Amino acid sequence: MKTKISAKRASQTKLANLKGEAMEQPREESLILEDLAMLAASPGYAHAVAYICNRDTIIQIKGKLKPSDMDRLFSRERLIRTELTTLIGLMVKKPLDLSPQSCEVVEGYVKRTDSLMEELHNAMSFPMFAAIFEAVKAGTEPPDPWHGSGMREPIFYGTESAYAFQYRDLLPEKYGADDGWMLQTKGFTSSQARIIARTMCALMDEKGTRLLMDARAANAPPVTWLPAFEFSLDEVAFHSGVAKEVVEAFFRAFLFAGDNSGFKEVGDFNEVAARPLLTTDRGTVLLFSHYAIYEALYESPFFWMWDDKAYRPTAAKHRGAFTEQFAARRLAGVFGREHVHTNVNLHRGKDIVGEVDVLVIYGDRLIIVQAKAKKLTIAARKGNDNQLKADFAAAIQDAYDQGWTCANEMLAGGCRLIDDNENEVELPPSVKEIFLFSLVSEHYPALAFQANQSLKFQTTDVIRPPFVMDVFLLDTLTEMLTTPLRLLSYVKLRVAVSDKLMSGHELTVLGYHLSQNLWLDEKDGVVILEDSVAQDLNTAMIVRRDNQPGDDTPVGILTKMRGTRYESLIKEIESSANPATLELGFHLLSMDGVSCENIHRILESIIRQAQLDGKRHDVTLASSTEPCGVSFHCNPTSSPEAIAVLETCCAKRKYRQRAAQWFGVSVSPAGHVQFGVTLDFPWETSEEMERLTADMKSMSRIQDASPHHLREVSRQKLGRNDPCHCGSGLKYKKCCLS
Repeated sequence: MKTKISAKRASQTKLANLKGEAMEQPREESLILEDLAMLAASPGYAHAVAYICNRDTIIQIKGKLKPSDMDRLFSRERLIRTELTTLIGLMVKKPLDLSPQSCEVVEGYVKRTDSLMEELHNAMSFPMFAAIFEAVKAGTEPPDPWHGSGMREPIFYGTESAYAFQYRDLLPEKYGADDGWMLQTKGFTSSQARIIARTMCALMDEKGTRLLMDARAANAPPVTWLPAFEFSLDEVAFHSGVAKEVVEAFFRAFLFAGDNSGFKEVGDFNEVAARPLLTTDRGTVLLFSHYAIYEALYESPFFWMWDDKAYRPTAAKHRGAFTEQFAARRLAGVFGREHVHTNVNLHRGKDIVGEVDVLVIYGDRLIIVQAKAKKLTIAARKGNDNQLKADFAAAIQDAYDQGWTCANEMLAGGCRLIDDNENEVELPPSVKEIFLFSLVSEHYPALAFQANQSLKFQTTDVIRPPFVMDVFLLDTLTEMLTTPLRLLSYVKLRVAVSDKLMSGHELTVLGYHLSQNLWLDEKDGVVILEDSVAQDLNTAMIVRRDNQPGDDTPVGILTKMRGTRYESLIKEIESSANPATLELGFHLLSMDGVSCENIHRILESIIRQAQLDGKRHDVTLASSTEPCGVSFHCNPTSSPEAIAVLETCCAKRKYRQRAAQWFGVSVSPAGHVQFGVTLDFPWETSEEMERLTADMKSMSRIQDASPHHLREVSRQKLGRNDPCHCGSGLKYKKCCLS
């Protein structure tokens, strides 16, 4: 048994039930915060904070990490990070009191804290729900609550932007270029800071585990959980292997040093968020969570450098470069470096009419990434509507507008594209789709929610709705969807349902997709996803990045078809980036599990028949949900005649089904893709096609396909010494017979 501090992902936004009776007016926030401040100043309240942190931020792991281990983190009864930081910020407004208290006293503190925090949440959300209630009661149109003060609740209680380990692992990449300044002014580098913080978090886990094991052995709860969160300079230096003076410099940089008197209401600057180490009267420091120190490491250096006016321009340049370089690196890991271009200027004559931070060209698809290093200001967090709009415009709207301009310039033709190495970038002859990514490098609370409410955008037949994200989401997307088709397919599906899907965070949507494919029926209304949907994804990311034992891939679309003909077909399609088969790849990836299994069986059957008799075999299937279909051919040889046959077959089937889109793919007896056909144009009546298709037989639906070919293959007898029908090259007795 061991404990592990986990990144917290659960959104805690609690929606009121608008019933017929009048809503009870809660107390004012200021009065609730006064009570919380008085409670936090109680003797030994730090023991209550330690208890709550252990209860609400730690998961217990036995053996492998499982999604069910995280159930507690998605409970609506737990306090989230912003609430814990608020409690600690109120506690340190008075001298820190660590005096021992009885279990009964600490439990009383905890119970009172939970009650007041619940009351605070109700008070913060009341104006929004009260306005809706009054409108419903009066029979009028409810007002739009998502502006000004209405945004305070989703900003404060929204899902965390990043996993804790993302803050930790991106630190050297974000600030590595500033290490000279950091070493000179602070006494440590970004890499040293990362080592020290990681050591403290590892010690926290070890100490918490010991306390838990001792409590179980004694069959009684610990007197206090505080020792799990207390550290000395010497032990951190010893366990980290970093020089004591460097650890001491780190402590100075992140040690709370004020009285926090400016922290008066939710949204005010809370110094413990930037300086989470609390000094004690016994020469030690307290750190109450992994997330606190990792987030401070990622966020605070920006402000240190901003205060140095001479260094400010250099720091700003490095922030912008980090965002662009990170995006390029992660996308190159998916698409290949040859498909990713950075700082691409669009030249029209002597003028530069646009600049793309990162441009991905894959087949006839483009991704335009416009990156910003912007943050949500304190005034915006407190609900200042004008500041909210200004921050959003600077961080998101401007990036989208720039991407839109560049996309239209490219489609208009006549532009020369030159990258940062002065190389000319060639666009494909025709562009099927352009995806616009608006990317921010900083934690931006309720980013997906704000984008859904505030972003003004346009679309065309080619330019799709925008995808707004931070570097943490891009990191997760490219970690889990590691191939071009997988990533592009998800982006296509995601932007297509942007107006009918609600969730606390984009990771919830990704988790749903990895589980069962993000496809929503046109008949569906607005779909709301609970954050617990992302539990499998969260588990997989922790396994991958924190080296925990467990499954590193969520059960679902990435696991169910492993080793099948369906998966092999997908891999072959994306290896060539051929527009003729790329659209087929997207179509295949949009299918449900039953359809995928049927595709595998169909390919298996026609390949085996071609191996046995050396002849061409084919199967055609139509979609039961969309006006499209796919024809599969297995040809012993690839030839112009074979291509013509497939194209004619697809044209006839498309006409017969009155479909707008039809796909064809030919594979060899070894199962490799030979060529593909995509017919994508509106259906129109034709006398000639009526004549050609008059005697065509009906076809199977993809979901219902149970090809008779398999039965035919199974009836053909093979001798023990005949070549095996699977194409392995071995004799039947040494292969499939056994």
